[in-house]
Amino acid sequence: MRVHFGVQRYEFGLSWFLSLHLPLNGLRMLKFLFSLVIIGIMVTTISKAMESKKKKSKYGKWIAGGLGWALGGPIGGILGFILGSIYDDMQSAAYEYRGPTTTPGESAHTRRGDFSVSLLVLASAVMKADGRVMRSELNYVKQFLISTFGAEEAAEMLPLLKSLLEREVPLADVCHQIAENMEYSQRLQLLHFLYGIAAADGEVKPSEVKIIEQIGLFMSIYRHDLDSIRSMFVKDSSAAYKILGISEDANEEDIKRAYRKLVLLHHPDRVAHLGEDIQRAANEKLQQINAAYEEIRKQRGFA
Repeated sequence: MRVHFGVQRYEFGLSWFLSLHLPLNGLRMLKFLFSLVIIGIMVTTISKAMESKKKKSKYGKWIAGGLGWALGGPIGGILGFILGSIYDDMQSAAYEYRGPTTTPGESAHTRRGDFSVSLLVLASAVMKADGRVMRSELNYVKQFLISTFGAEEAAEMLPLLKSLLEREVPLADVCHQIAENMEYSQRLQLLHFLYGIAAADGEVKPSEVKIIEQIGLFMSIYRHDLDSIRSMFVKDSSAAYKILGISEDANEEDIKRAYRKLVLLHHPDRVAHLGEDIQRAANEKLQQINAAYEEIRKQRGFA
C-alpha cells in the first residue's frame, strides 16, 4: 500500500504497529513509546505545514505579484534566508521565472515585485545608516509606505522590511545587481523613494545622505542626477539650480535644455508598468522639477 500524504503515512504506520499482538508486557510499553514518537512526528509535520501556510499568507503579495531577476543574485540570497521554503516555491511551479515578459512600453526585465523588493532591501540599509533603528523611525516609514503604496500592500511590506533590518545587506553587490537589470529611470525613482523614507521623520540626516549617494554611485547614477534628486529633499539657496543640474550662471538656453531633458528622463510614463502608486510618486517628482524651473524662470524673467 502506498500512501502519499505524510500524516496519512504516519497514521498507517501507527495503526499497523498497534495492531500487533505482542506477548510480553514490556513490549506494550514499547508500543506506547513508539506511539508517542509517531504522534510527535505528526505534530511536527502539521506545525511545519501551518508555518508554511502562515508565511505564504504573510508574504502572499510578493509571491502573487511575481519576481523576476530579483530571485537570483544577492537579493535572491537574502530572500532565500528570510523566506526559507517559501523561496523554493517561488523558484518552481507557478512562480518559476521563465524570462522577461513584456508589453509595449514595459521594461524588458523589471517586474513590480523586483522593484518593491529592491526598494525594501535598500531602505533597510538607509534606515541603519546611523547605527540604530528607532521605533519612531519605523513608524514614520510605515506611514510613508501606507501613503505611497496603500494600507494593504504596506502591511505586507513591513514584515519583510523588519526581517531585512535584522540582516547585513551586501550593499555594493545588491546595487550592482539592480544596475544590471533595472532601467535608469526606474533606478532614479528608487533613489527618490529612499530620500522620501529618509525624510519621513522630518529630517534627512548626513549619514542618510551619505549612504543614499553611495547607493546611487553603486547603481551607476550620474553625479548630476544624484545632486538633482538630493536637492529635492535637502534645500539650500541654490536648490532649484541643483534640481535642474545646472550652475547658477547658466544662460537661458542651457536652463531650458536641462529642464526638457529632465522632464523626459523623469516622466511618469517611464514607470507606469510598475503600478499607479509608483507612477503617482514619479509625477510628484516631476512637479518638483517643474517648480524648480518656474522659480528660476521668475528670477530670470524669461518666458
